[in-house]
Amino acid sequence: MIFKQFFEPESSTFTYLLGCNETKQAVLIDTVASEVNTYIDELEKYELKLVYTLETHVHADHITGADFLRKQLGSKSVVHRDAGAMCADLLVTDGIHLKIGSIDIEVRYTPGHTNGCVSYFCNDRIFTGDALLIGGCGRTDFQLGDAGQLYDSIHKQIFQLPDDTLIYPGHDYNGNTESTVGHEKKHNSRIGNNKSREEFIDLMSKLKLAYPKQIDKALPANQACGQVDSKQAS
Repeated sequence: MIFKQFFEPESSTFTYLLGCNETKQAVLIDTVASEVNTYIDELEKYELKLVYTLETHVHADHITGADFLRKQLGSKSVVHRDAGAMCADLLVTDGIHLKIGSIDIEVRYTPGHTNGCVSYFCNDRIFTGDALLIGGCGRTDFQLGDAGQLYDSIHKQIFQLPDDTLIYPGHDYNGNTESTVGHEKKHNSRIGNNKSREEFIDLMSKLKLAYPKQIDKALPANQACGQVDSKQAS
């Protein structure tokens, strides 16, 4: 499998490229509009055809590149059916499998940060979006977030995986690039070390987080799969 991790520094967003060596089909997870030329260059480098752009949720901190890539390369946008982006080409639910050549990607519904969050499980790794971060987790105070639901999602859909399963999050703000299920179960400061559901809900209720600076333009744009003019997307 061809694998590439990209990092967009303004929003500290990770994007992931997965490609099949045999069929030359590929997917991108959580694209950023300002970085689409970088993705296209990488696809061309490996002679890959982009089949899907996968969203872990409707983002509030950056604009997706899904619409541009759909128009430019003919890829299909994929989001969960409850994410609020009916513009997507494929609305998925928990347990759906996406086949990209020899690559099998399982959709795991992980709501709580938003009501439409999913994680994508593939072989030895899971792409957790904002549900589970390295040493933390997504906020639960907007977009129909729910701390109890997030706790349940992480424990059922992520922490049940083998401890050596690699975790690739949607963001990192401290220079980390990957973790493992076992490490997060033990050391995650918000939900690890056997923290109870009640303790987690209490912790999340006391966070005093700033209003996302990009939300006013990012959220409506992403509900339209990134359909904005080039000036707004930059």
